[in-house]
Amino acid sequence: MSARHRIQNEPAWLLHHRPFRDTSRILDILSRDHGRLALVARGARSAKSKLRGVLRPFLPLSLSWAGRAELGTLTGAEMNGAPISLSGDALLSGYYANELLLKLMHRHDPQPEIFALYSRTVEQLAGRERPAALLRDFEIELLALLGYALDLGQDALGQDDIVRDRCYEYRPGQGAVPVAPRSGAMAFSGQQLLGIRARDFDDPETLRAAGRLLRGVIAYHLDGRELNSRKVLMELHRNRAAGRAADDTGEDGLAATKSGHAADDAGGNALADTHAGRAADEEGDYGLG
Repeated sequence: MSARHRIQNEPAWLLHHRPFRDTSRILDILSRDHGRLALVARGARSAKSKLRGVLRPFLPLSLSWAGRAELGTLTGAEMNGAPISLSGDALLSGYYANELLLKLMHRHDPQPEIFALYSRTVEQLAGRERPAALLRDFEIELLALLGYALDLGQDALGQDDIVRDRCYEYRPGQGAVPVAPRSGAMAFSGQQLLGIRARDFDDPETLRAAGRLLRGVIAYHLDGRELNSRKVLMELHRNRAAGRAADDTGEDGLAATKSGHAADDAGGNALADTHAGRAADEEGDYGLG
């Protein structure tokens, strides 16, 4: 990319934005042909700005910009397809996908395959009440495209095939290592690893094992950086579980209140939207306000 450049009508998604000066915003975008980059949207926060209804997450965009490589200036933005409506767990899952891209992708590294993967995932999230399996697919494919592919076919020591009834410890950067039977976040049976490799996520045990595995692998590549969206989603699920326990035991009070919040989420997704808003505040305005 030259020192100064002008890009016209580039397919893109808004991943994150934050206030800049009095009326502007800095946008983190994922573009098809130019990768992840930052742009200044001048005047985007002003009440009269035509960009207010366009610069939104999960809306396919066509963007134009000019300027230097490190921080360009947005010169045009329009919708490039129908808005995608996400709510509840699907909305939080979308923010989680955005956060993964922000923290794992380098800027100015064109990755059209990742753009296509993200586009497909966001479209498939719409209407998903239980997006866990879709997220596991997204994580596995994203890691592979970034050069961090899971190695689940052979063990990391003797390069022997994974055996269903053996125990393994998965070590990021190395692979599945045969070990004596044990428990732990990164301990798996061969059957679990083979199920994850086949993406047999209709099986609840395989889906849970995939969640454990991918949490560990992604944490390794994040190198100590936390994912705020994951914390919010886990808090939401804990509140739902507390509400169900209260229903089972007949308890009221705080647990019953949490149950009511979960009911609101099932009907109007109010709780999930509130938690998403809190995550946005803490991470720097993921959603448009």
